[in-house]
Amino acid sequence: MAVAPLPSVRRVLEYALTEIPSKKIFLGIPNYGYDWALPYEQGVTRAVSLGNVSAVRLAAATGSEILFDEYSQSPYFYYTDLQRIEHVVWFEDVRSVRGKFQLTAENDLVGCGYWNIMRPFPQNYLMLNNTFDIEKVFRT
Repeated sequence: MAVAPLPSVRRVLEYALTEIPSKKIFLGIPNYGYDWALPYEQGVTRAVSLGNVSAVRLAAATGSEILFDEYSQSPYFYYTDLQRIEHVVWFEDVRSVRGKFQLTAENDLVGCGYWNIMRPFPQNYLMLNNTFDIEKVFRT
């Protein structure tokens, strides 16, 4: 399934807002995706984490069509590896991140933060810069 399906993120945020003032909440935004070998077996199958740019490159390298799940508001694609094992890759793109940005604005949150900022995602940063006033916050 998607890394952070928008309906699930919305439900968690709605609960959080019943316990915490909006001006104390940063919405976490994933900066990664997962590559799952299929078929999925609970407790057996493990995903490989990859960056969003790497996911798009993998789709291009394998000739895969990137699809978009309207319910979760997340992109994904299928491919078959050299050992003939089918995979599904779920990741984030500007379309999926846009929904999370909208949640941040709609709920008057203090902001959003990324997990894992070490992976490049230039399209996201351009959208972020065009959507919000950015402040660097350093906490020790």
